[in-house]
Amino acid sequence: MDLLQNLALGFDTALSPINLMYCFFGALLGTFIGVLPGLGPTATVAMLLPVTYYLSPTSSLIMLAGIYYGSQYGGSTTAILVNLPGEVSSSVTAIDGYQMARKGEAGKALSIAAIGSFCAGTFATLLIAVVAIPLASVALMFGSAEYFALILLGLVTSSALAHGSVLKALAMIITGMLFGMIGTDVDTGAYRFTLGIVELTDGLSVVAGALGIVGIVEVLKNLEGTSDSPLATMPIKGLMPTRKDLRAAAWPIARGSVVGSLLGTLPGGGSILSAFSSYMIEKRISKHPERFGHGAIEGVAGPESANNAGAQTSFIPLLTLGIPSHPLMALMMGALLIQGITPGPNVVTQQPELFWGIIASMWVGNAMLIILNLPLVGMWVAMLRIPYKIMLPAIVTFSVIGVFTVKNSGFDVEILALFGLIGYVLHKVGCEPAPFLMGFVLGSLLEEHLRRAMIFSRGDPLVFFEQPISAALLAITCVVLALVALPAIARKREEIFVEEE
Repeated sequence: MDLLQNLALGFDTALSPINLMYCFFGALLGTFIGVLPGLGPTATVAMLLPVTYYLSPTSSLIMLAGIYYGSQYGGSTTAILVNLPGEVSSSVTAIDGYQMARKGEAGKALSIAAIGSFCAGTFATLLIAVVAIPLASVALMFGSAEYFALILLGLVTSSALAHGSVLKALAMIITGMLFGMIGTDVDTGAYRFTLGIVELTDGLSVVAGALGIVGIVEVLKNLEGTSDSPLATMPIKGLMPTRKDLRAAAWPIARGSVVGSLLGTLPGGGSILSAFSSYMIEKRISKHPERFGHGAIEGVAGPESANNAGAQTSFIPLLTLGIPSHPLMALMMGALLIQGITPGPNVVTQQPELFWGIIASMWVGNAMLIILNLPLVGMWVAMLRIPYKIMLPAIVTFSVIGVFTVKNSGFDVEILALFGLIGYVLHKVGCEPAPFLMGFVLGSLLEEHLRRAMIFSRGDPLVFFEQPISAALLAITCVVLALVALPAIARKREEIFVEEE
């Protein structure tokens, strides 16, 4: 009964005119970003962080969430029609979706992708609603030692699932944490790493840092090898799948929804790992695995369901434990912190309209995306003809304006440029900005819980091993590091990311 009352509160919040408008805007912008290759939801959310400063917490999170799962929908459109995934997770869809389009079945592939995404989104939304309160209740039992171990596990796992060298990813996390320590020490009031610059006493702006390390870097990367030549797309015929197609796609959609929902909750999992895992499962259990790669409808239905479910359940650790599972969730956490709200179990009880409003808006947004994706597919394909030489300068301009307006500070614009330069150099030397961003956002939280735990234990480091939950989480962290270090696991991990690229 409580669940129904909570969902009623959520839908009442999500269906208010203002939140409905922001949900639609987020889904629309997310689809647009998903269609265009190279930008991505992380860079887009980073660019919109300054805007959330002027919105209510509920409206801002509803909009940013719509951008995230909307991009999963949009990425499949260009993956199927032009073999150009707008999102990394959609590269799996392109394997069989593009082959279906070449056979004249583009409409069928698009409709199955949309139906699978909607079903998976509905399942994931219900799962969040069911497990949220029990998880929040467990989280209320956590002390500083447990939170320290949990954040450490999240950072280590996200580095293990990053591209390239795990050592480089760990180094980026530590570097990000060091940048996050710049400013005034909360306990002693001493200045740390400020270099005598007064503006740094308040620390580095999360908005400027995130937008520089993600958004500006994406612009610079796209300027390197972008072609403005028009893309030839496959003709779209017959959007309605047959009963045979629906029967063939039903179980892959169901399995993809479950796989994506489970993997989405893991640190570093999200939509990418979910899509690849679903594809491998469908190919492994198929009676005709030779069809995969040549236009198998299961190869579209499973991964598309998994990536959308994974995108939505990745909100579970953020909303219930206060721990972002990947860089985009770290930006969502930043949006809440800007509003003065600390993500975690208390959000469920202290901000019920925010919590349940976001959950209900996910279902509303998924329903909107069905309308936005199928009837308007021609418009989305036409977006591919927008020249990057027009789009990218506009992105930089809006980024500068957004960063400046948060504090009316020209220094933050300088930080934006500095982080853009740092991120670009990191990209050139093979270091990912994503682990840096995770360390930058979570570093202060990790330090805070470490200090609290040591104060409560009077300086005894054994407190982290005496608490059962903390000890278990630290043990899992060690196991993750050991597994990634094994040569066989490392080789398999590299093969997955080579396929992804």
